[in-house]
Amino acid sequence: MKTRFIFSIILFIHYYSHAQDAATKADSLVSAYARLYQFNGAVLVAENGTVLLNKGYGYRNVSDKILNTEQSIFQLGSVTKQFTAAVILKLQAEKKLSVTDHLNKYFPDYPRGDSITIEQLLTHTSGIYNYTNDEKFMANEITKSTNREKIMAMFKDKPLDFSPGSSWSYSNSGYALLGYIIEAVTKQPYEAVVRKYIFTPLKMTHSGFDFTHLKSNDKTTGYFKLTAKESAPAPIVDSTVAFSAGAIYSTTGDLYLWHKALENYSILTKQQQEKAFTPLKEHYGYGWFIDSTEGKRRVGHGGGIHGFVTNVSRVPADDICIVLLSNASDGTLNDITKSLFAILYNKEYVLPKEKPHMQLPEATLKQYEGEYEIKPELHVVMTVKDGELVASPTGQPDNVMYAEKEDSFFLNQPDIQINFTRNDKKEVDGFILHQGGATIPCKKIK
Repeated sequence: MKTRFIFSIILFIHYYSHAQDAATKADSLVSAYARLYQFNGAVLVAENGTVLLNKGYGYRNVSDKILNTEQSIFQLGSVTKQFTAAVILKLQAEKKLSVTDHLNKYFPDYPRGDSITIEQLLTHTSGIYNYTNDEKFMANEITKSTNREKIMAMFKDKPLDFSPGSSWSYSNSGYALLGYIIEAVTKQPYEAVVRKYIFTPLKMTHSGFDFTHLKSNDKTTGYFKLTAKESAPAPIVDSTVAFSAGAIYSTTGDLYLWHKALENYSILTKQQQEKAFTPLKEHYGYGWFIDSTEGKRRVGHGGGIHGFVTNVSRVPADDICIVLLSNASDGTLNDITKSLFAILYNKEYVLPKEKPHMQLPEATLKQYEGEYEIKPELHVVMTVKDGELVASPTGQPDNVMYAEKEDSFFLNQPDIQINFTRNDKKEVDGFILHQGGATIPCKKIK
């Protein structure tokens, strides 16, 4: 008995030491990104029922110099999808619908509705056109209130991308349809149903849907861009536009309550979660991407909506939850998440460092001015402003390009590199874009 008691104390001391060390390293890691203006938001890291880190970094509102805290409220974007999928599973358990139901059961006049199932909507295998690919709509209509008829009109009569079930393509339209099916089945607004089944029982009191009209001192301002020199606030996407594909707002703390509910099966049973966490195609289940870490199943989802980028990643077997919520459109969340997992599993990771750059003469920078085509619908205009080369992509904020050497530039993000190319006359005729492991040749067109 005494030996067992001493052994228990040793285990406790060992875990406490690990937790303290992990918490310190996690905070140092995120702080390093924040100092470089590569992360601005809030982070939660939890393991085995212990919250190791729950902290805000950078600004909730730049103009008023208000800092983020663990109470800051962010739009989640597509992290919303796991909640929509959970409600579908709850309604199936109550025999109010089945994931094998066809779309025409709820919308009789939907084209090819007899060949599209709810499960295909859940898993992005329906082939339905993604309405957020409509650039004109995304540029001009996202801040305006809309309705089911207007949203469905954007994709209902479009040709399917592929025969239902035969391939995979991410579709916000599919998740919008799931929200409309939830409303048809329950005779209640989508928001009310999510509150009934998830938010209210879990006491997720800082979560909701209508971010535009949210009155809270903890509400964050979303930014397309946030650096030491400038900020570009983003418009708020109306909840009726993002709807069941991306309208939820929340906090790190509320999302941890959701994680704990999944761990103890208080909302979804083990069987329901197994269904949700079983990938059908492209590592996607019911509202979750599925992968592995240290040989154990990792489930998660990211989100992106004007001014906000989010990521929730979990290893259920080890009760690990990592939540990253950014209100500055940061492109580093996957890298930070990877490093946080490395910390928790005692693996190597690298702290971010500012890349060295040089100041090129303005006459040299002028050589790169012009318009370049990345793809037909995406161009980038290079101009020289105040002695710096500035890239202006279609429909996106300006970005300062930093020179490593002549013809070689990078953005203040770890994965975007541009190498300008020249013709036989030594004139700049394009560039090679290196991003996310891809290499894309881009021609100068003007």
